[in-house]
Amino acid sequence: MAFVITDGAGVTRCGWAAAEPETTYHDEEWGLPLEGDDAFFERVALEGFQSGLSWRTILTKRENFRAAFAGFHIEKVARFTETDVERLLGDPGIVRHRGKIEAVINNARRAKELIESDGSLSAFFWRYEPESEPEPHSQTTSPESIALSKDLKKRGWKFVGPTTMFALMQASGIVNDHAEECVARPRVAAARSSVRRPVRTDGT
Repeated sequence: MAFVITDGAGVTRCGWAAAEPETTYHDEEWGLPLEGDDAFFERVALEGFQSGLSWRTILTKRENFRAAFAGFHIEKVARFTETDVERLLGDPGIVRHRGKIEAVINNARRAKELIESDGSLSAFFWRYEPESEPEPHSQTTSPESIALSKDLKKRGWKFVGPTTMFALMQASGIVNDHAEECVARPRVAAARSSVRRPVRTDGT
C-alpha cells in the first residue's frame, strides 16, 4: 500500500506532499493531464534538473527557471548560444550545472526536430501511456518509460533516463500515480478520461 498522510483537516494525500511547497504542487498540478509542446518541454527540463536533487529544490526555484529559460518556449531556448550558457551559469536563482543547462538547450533543438517529424511533442509523449496503470507508488521505471527514454536518446535528447521519464509520466498525468486513498486520485482520473489521445501506431 502506498504511503499516505492525513492532515489536521482530515485530507489524505500522498505521503510526499505533507508540507509546502509540495502540498500545493501535489493538489493543483501533479498528475493532472498535461498538453502543449512548451508545457511538456518545461517538464522534461525540470525533471532533468531534479536528477540527483530534491524536488523541493526545483519547486522553490521554478519561477527563476522560467525567467532564465524564456518561459521554456521551445523556439526561444533553441536559439540560446554559449553566451546564454555563461549567463545561466552565473544565475544564482537556478541550478548551475553546465551539463544540465546545455542539455536543456540541446533538447529544445531536438524538440523542434521532433515536432517537425511527428507533428506534436505532446502527442509524442502521450503515445507512451501504458495500456494498464501500475499500482500507485510501486515503481520508479516502467517498460513504457524505458522505451520512451530509448527513443528520445536515439533522437539526441539528454538527461532523459528511464527514471526521469517515469517521473515525467507521473507528473504529466500519463499515469495516475496518486495513492488509492489520496484525495487527488479521483480528480486526476476524471481529468485523464477526457484527454484526447493520439492514435497509436498500431491503429488503436
